[in-house]
Amino acid sequence: MSNILDEAKRVLRVEAEALLSMIDALDEQFTRAVDLLDACNGRVIITGMGKSGLVGKKIAATFSSVGVPSGFLHPAEAIHGDLGMVTRADVVLAISNSGETEELLAIVPHLKRFNVPLVVMSGNSGSTLSRSADLHINIAVKEEACPLGIVPTASSTAALAMGDALAVALIKKRGFKEEDFAFFHPGGSLGKKLLIKVADLMITGAQVPRVSGTAGMTRAVVEISSKRLGLTLVTDFEGVVCGIITDGDLRRGIERFGKELFDMKAEDVMTRNPRSISAGELAAKALSIMEARSITALAVLDAHGRAEGIIHIHDILKKGIA
Repeated sequence: MSNILDEAKRVLRVEAEALLSMIDALDEQFTRAVDLLDACNGRVIITGMGKSGLVGKKIAATFSSVGVPSGFLHPAEAIHGDLGMVTRADVVLAISNSGETEELLAIVPHLKRFNVPLVVMSGNSGSTLSRSADLHINIAVKEEACPLGIVPTASSTAALAMGDALAVALIKKRGFKEEDFAFFHPGGSLGKKLLIKVADLMITGAQVPRVSGTAGMTRAVVEISSKRLGLTLVTDFEGVVCGIITDGDLRRGIERFGKELFDMKAEDVMTRNPRSISAGELAAKALSIMEARSITALAVLDAHGRAEGIIHIHDILKKGIA
């Protein structure tokens, strides 16, 4: 067991040292590559064979997730027709540790013919592919973590990390924000938190429980029971919300007033100035208010204080916002 753990630690150490060594190797070629990718009017086409290709697919996915239109081109398929997906507006990012991958070298003439910018990530700055590039990013590593020194391990990790560095540098350069990320991830938890608004989830129209301030408490109880939200809004003659009556208010009212509660008016029992939110706010903000106040619903009010709806905690949680 100790030998296995020692070997695992050695692998992690070799790969960690490989990443650290790339820090000092970064130069103006990286900066120029970021500028080129940022200025691209088409797509960033990423290509690579074998393990480099798998890394390239991940980099393409990362770029797309931060708003950089990207795609992966398999170099072997490229020379059999798929080169048609590359346009003059694109930038090609080729990954090859050796810089001598035949399938990649075969597509270089086409890129040169149509003046498509070529950025190469390789571990050999003197390789044929690197010398053919418009820009070269060095991803050389001292050694592979593989004890035979032949299986791409540290080198593929280095390529992956450099792809992340390019993506994050683009995020920084473009001022990319959480809201932008959420836009490209509408199905994820972050997308739900940052894109779904109160207006998308609130209960509206006849389903909103409401009574006038002069209504009797019997009427208020019927409204609370029939609308099944555990509350009713209380409005004045202009429709402005002036209070709320909840199940909790009913219980406390019965404890305090007994049966006399049902001879009272809604305005005598309501909680004044209820917590509210606007329809344009994020549903995540509504949830935060509810959790902080230990309540289950908020009145949704317009600029004049009139009710537009009710947003309930159950509807927020059912959407996966937490």
